[in-house]
Amino acid sequence: MADQAWAKAVRTRDVATLEKMYTNDLVYGHSTGNVDSKQKYLDRLKTGKQRYDTMAFESTKVLLYGDSAMTHSFVRFTGVNDAGPFNDHLMLMHYWVKQSGTWRIAAHQTAKIK
Repeated sequence: MADQAWAKAVRTRDVATLEKMYTNDLVYGHSTGNVDSKQKYLDRLKTGKQRYDTMAFESTKVLLYGDSAMTHSFVRFTGVNDAGPFNDHLMLMHYWVKQSGTWRIAAHQTAKIK
């Protein structure tokens, strides 16, 4: 599944894979309300300002719309960001688009689950 490949690349900070996986105009919305561009988000991963130790997917629903798709998941994330360590239960949405035969993430959004 594409979201599992994304999760592995983020956890291992595989910036080369993520560079190909994200569209150039990526909108990366965090559960904190912060929004990053592709370059800003990749820079945060490179420097360790954003680090994910675990991502446990509880469920994922995939909806296809021609050359685009939306994935909706519930995930437990642990790691470290600017505010310090986190252990969050989140709703995750990815908007995927097919560009030149390759699926890429155009938008990412998470929201905290109470």
